[in-house]
Amino acid sequence: MGVGTAPRATRRVVAAFLIGAAVAVGLGVYGRTHDPTGRAIFTLFFSGMINLKVWFATAAFTCGLFQLLSALRMYDKIHVPRTMPQWLGDAHRLSGTLAFLFSLPVAYHCLWALGFERHPDHLRRFVHSVTGCFFYGAFTAKIVIVRSRRLPGWALPLAGGALFSALVVLWLTSALWFFRNTGFPQF
Repeated sequence: MGVGTAPRATRRVVAAFLIGAAVAVGLGVYGRTHDPTGRAIFTLFFSGMINLKVWFATAAFTCGLFQLLSALRMYDKIHVPRTMPQWLGDAHRLSGTLAFLFSLPVAYHCLWALGFERHPDHLRRFVHSVTGCFFYGAFTAKIVIVRSRRLPGWALPLAGGALFSALVVLWLTSALWFFRNTGFPQF
């Protein structure tokens, strides 16, 4: 980077994270002001809304895990497989798209039907609600950063790491909690 380019690049990274923060806050405000309906919008072929959410969250988590591993391979941080396949970049982008698409029905049902948990008395649900808003903010920031040029090398891993971390917390506080406390969900 040339002289004067670093401050501009840093401002672009800060702008991306501020845009993401605005999305997260907007979702939180909506979740706080919306009265949950308590009913599913749709269940597809699942026996209930919670089953749909658990399976879709698990699919999103699995795609996110592939995203992490494929990014580590593409950036030469791991060496499995030894020779990087030509299709890995396409598979990486596809898995990210699928993770996002699987997350949408889950988030929609969370906000619309179940609502945003406001009370820290219910710590798991409170953490899940806050992290859900953070997830979409981190997703927004990552997309802005991916589409931007000439940003510092740390920007994309930071955004991707924040996004994956949020996905892990969401899965732990929802699907894994459900598996451990209710049982393995049926379709």
